Amino acid sequence: MTSHGKLRREKGSLAEYESQMKDLRAQLTDQIKILDSQVEVKQQQLSDLSEFLRRRGDIESEYARALDKLTERFTHKTKKKEQWGQSVCQVWSVLLTQTRLESREHAALGDTCCNTLTQRLAHGTEDTHRLHKRSKEVGIQMQDELLKVTTELQTALKTYNQYHTDCLIAEGKLKEAERLEERHTGKSAELGPGQLGGQRRSSVKKMERLMEKRHGRVQETQLKCTKARNDYLLNLAGANAAMNKYYLQDVSTLIDCCDLGFHLSVERVMKCYLASRWRIQKTEETGLKQLETAVTSLDQSGDRDALLQQHDAAFCLPFRFNYHPHEGDQVCEVSAESQVRYELETRFQQLQSRLAAVTLETEEISKTLKATLAALLDTMCDSDCNPSPDVPSNLSHEPPGGGTLPKLTLAKRRANQQETETYYFTKVKEFLTSSSLASKLQAKHDILQDAIQKAEAVDSDPSRMQCARSVRVRKSRPVSQFCHTLFNTDILSYIESSGQQIPVVVESCIRFINLHGLHHEGIFRVPGSQREVNLLRDAFERGEDPLSDSECDLDSVAGVLKLYFRGLEPPLFPYDSYTQLLECVQIEEEVEKAVQIKTIVSTFPRPLLIVMRYLFAFLNHVSQYSDENMMQPYNLAVCFGPSLLRGMDSDDAVARQPQVNDLVKTMILQHDSIFPSQSELPGPVYEKHMTLEQEYCEPITEEGDGETEHLPSEDEWEAVAMFDYVARSPAELSFKQGEPLILHSKASSDWWRGEVGGVKGLIPHKYISVLEGCFCVCLHRMRVNSDSASLPGRQRGSEGSPSRKPPTSPATRHLPEMINRQMNSVFKELLSRQPPLQGSGITAPVATAAPAPSSSSSSSSLSTSSSVPQAAPVAKKAGFGLRGRALFRPVD
Repeated sequence: MTSHGKLRREKGSLAEYESQMKDLRAQLTDQIKILDSQVEVKQQQLSDLSEFLRRRGDIESEYARALDKLTERFTHKTKKKEQWGQSVCQVWSVLLTQTRLESREHAALGDTCCNTLTQRLAHGTEDTHRLHKRSKEVGIQMQDELLKVTTELQTALKTYNQYHTDCLIAEGKLKEAERLEERHTGKSAELGPGQLGGQRRSSVKKMERLMEKRHGRVQETQLKCTKARNDYLLNLAGANAAMNKYYLQDVSTLIDCCDLGFHLSVERVMKCYLASRWRIQKTEETGLKQLETAVTSLDQSGDRDALLQQHDAAFCLPFRFNYHPHEGDQVCEVSAESQVRYELETRFQQLQSRLAAVTLETEEISKTLKATLAALLDTMCDSDCNPSPDVPSNLSHEPPGGGTLPKLTLAKRRANQQETETYYFTKVKEFLTSSSLASKLQAKHDILQDAIQKAEAVDSDPSRMQCARSVRVRKSRPVSQFCHTLFNTDILSYIESSGQQIPVVVESCIRFINLHGLHHEGIFRVPGSQREVNLLRDAFERGEDPLSDSECDLDSVAGVLKLYFRGLEPPLFPYDSYTQLLECVQIEEEVEKAVQIKTIVSTFPRPLLIVMRYLFAFLNHVSQYSDENMMQPYNLAVCFGPSLLRGMDSDDAVARQPQVNDLVKTMILQHDSIFPSQSELPGPVYEKHMTLEQEYCEPITEEGDGETEHLPSEDEWEAVAMFDYVARSPAELSFKQGEPLILHSKASSDWWRGEVGGVKGLIPHKYISVLEGCFCVCLHRMRVNSDSASLPGRQRGSEGSPSRKPPTSPATRHLPEMINRQMNSVFKELLSRQPPLQGSGITAPVATAAPAPSSSSSSSSLSTSSSVPQAAPVAKKAGFGLRGRALFRPVD
């Protein structure tokens, strides 16, 4: 299958997701525009109402002055007509008194409309603008979180497509091998047992080994595909839960925040106006009652629902993200089969704990939020800030300067109101974030719970037949034969001397955390046991891999990884790039910042780039589970920034720490665009869904035993070159085909220390053949997505070292014939030592001859494979080790 064909299939499966994402972004943009238009409508409404009240106040004041003149005029007239009857005078007196009271009430109404109510409306306009701005910030943040969730869903889908494609390829190769085996079997049956020669038996054995290899590859790709599918389904559930939460709850909350106090302010202003009018015009009761009904009927939730209905296209809940199986994949739910059962159960327990904590935190925030809202509304309804409807009639007779104290009190209370608003919106943001996180965690929790319950029901079914199957147990890494410092050293020198493109401590710790710690709460932030950290460090220094066959504390493993980078001298980022990289932090545009960082990083040595690419891809993967492990990119940057990036001046470290954290955070988020791809820079890359390393996994069957094959144990080897090789560095040796070589010791699993023509250096073992009956070291070693040079060499005690013997003249005179005889004898010996197939068990892998490799592929690994079948270990405790209910557990 070509890469173009894969891309076409991925585009086809992602077409609907891309369309949904495009519609979602447009819908979110429309929401912000609608909210912006709503605040403009509110401000216009308040402005119009303020202008109306100001003009009404002028009219009322003019009317009051006219009534005063009218009253004075008719008062003088009534005094001249005292001869009128007392009843008539009393009528005039009552009428004039009532007119004076009416004039005073109209003057009070005019002053209230022109000053008190217009001032309150001005405050309401200011409050509306400020509250909308803060609500918009919260809304944009929630939209960014929603887009982040959907982006992670797309990433998970792409990863799932990639692994499922690999699985289909492996299954296709397995079927091809089965067809080839059937043809060989048919030909063998035609020839008959008597006619089957030695060459045919050798072909059958090779075919069996090929089938073993293809079966192993299918199992591994199926396991990776299952992990990727599980991750995709979990992200799918989280994305749909986040969408439901945002559109059904968060949108309403944001609109409520935008409308906070608006309806209440209008209600208080209008009630004050109504009370004044009732005192002035009792005869207008019908009209004022209608207006009062309209004012009293102000309903914030009703206006919100009307707004949602009016703009249904923008605020309706979009369609759910549907699961799209890749190319006929029949599994449509999270799988808790035996190989991932323990991992899912561990993640389920961590999810339960995290969900309980988040739920409790959300409830506490909700209580605080309700209390803060009550206090805020009480402040807005304060009698001094909003005059009661019973405005005193002698308002205009207040002495000069008498309003100074109330104004100061009003200013103070308004300042307290704004402080309460700030705290309220902080709690709103915390509540929305926490409740959204709880919604996503609950969705993942429920789907994991269903998967585990189904798996337990299947396991407890008595009708299930007992079947024997082979499992694999990860063997301990062999102890390194070369001596150099691992911690507190120069990483470039270490890589050059060891041949490990990824230092063993980095690769082993990251693999351990990938298998067991991605969901561990506080990974890298919570310190581990210092004693265990020291023990792990000492084991790595001795050339061992303590994480291959032991149960270790996750926090201690994370501590070892941080300790390694903290002790590098110089640090991982060269000193001369310190200032240039920190200058990039000043760039606000993220894309431009990433481009500038890439320009600087691209000048680093190739080995550093490979390690950085591996590390930052891993940190980005850890941050994708921040909902569960609480390690966002910034938290990871705080943990790793001081270790990775240091300046020459130690006094400046504290002042520049925020810049370092920002830089490392950007590199974690933008690692794909900053570091070159594998096609641009060949070398090991981080793999999201890891399994136990193939070269360290040996088959274990329920029946049969095997024996470990050892090389003779002496001081030196005598070998002969099988192919031409040109050295790529001063540490390596060049030689021609057929040239004799002397081997002193193993430098790694891929290299020997030896000499050619008296010149000492490194010799690639897959280009040579050991003489005098020793095993051919050109054996196949399978490793996924990791450079073979990063593995330490095997222990001297297990490989042996025959004594050095000088090359003999027959070996040099008849070299081609000698090589053929040597290879044939090795293959016969390996075939004779291969244990037979018993039942359904799978035999240990045996060596196969490798074709002549090109110099460009000299870094790929071909190593001796000697497997020791053994029983699957039992977990000692419910920890995060590689035993017990781990990836390769036998099924009863």
